[in-house]
Order: sequence, then structure tokens, then C-alpha cells
Amino acid sequence: MKLRVGDNVLVTTGKDKGKKGLVSKVFPAKARVLIEGVNQVVKHKKPVSGKSGERVVLSRPIDVSKVVILNGNNEPDRVGMKVLKDGTKLRIFRKTGEMIENKNKKIVSKEKKK
Repeated sequence: MKLRVGDNVLVTTGKDKGKKGLVSKVFPAKARVLIEGVNQVVKHKKPVSGKSGERVVLSRPIDVSKVVILNGNNEPDRVGMKVLKDGTKLRIFRKTGEMIENKNKKIVSKEKKK
């Protein structure tokens, strides 16, 4: 999967078409990403032992094929890979050739395939 946590993306299809947001979590096993403020649903919680019930707004993961990464000019772009002489891989934008910065390398969800 070429998207990482912290990437700025644009939703291309569905009810949230045209919305922009940051990737907050990645699920590579399911090819889905969680984007802040996109694909929100309302979950109703029952009243439990004296607490009143409530409605909670949650963001749900969206399929990777329905989003596109935005480059530095806020234009939709594709991600390419470039291998340096020392063997390290870099992500680059296809249109501009600029390198994509990895803001958060640590936060990637690794789920088991079922």
C-alpha cells in the first residue's frame, strides 16, 4: 500500500466525494484507510446504569481505491517508488517528481488476515 499515516488525500467517490483530509490510520491487510472527518457514521449507545444514552459520531475506514493523494500544489497525484543506490526506497509524486515526506513512521496498524 502506497499511502501512509499523515498523507493528505482527496476522496474521489461516494457520499464524501470532494472532501480532503489526513490519513490517521492504515489497514494494509484490508486495503483501507481511516481519514479524519470522512465517512462518518452515528452510533447510538444505550443507557447503562444511570448514564443516559447518547449518539456518538465515528469515522469509519474507507477503501484505498476511493482516495487519491494530494501533492504539494493540492492536486491529485499518484505515488511512485524510487530506489537509491544504498537500497533505501523513497516515495515520490509522479507528476512533480518530488519526494513525499514520512511524517509518522511508527503508527501503522497491522491486522491479521482472516
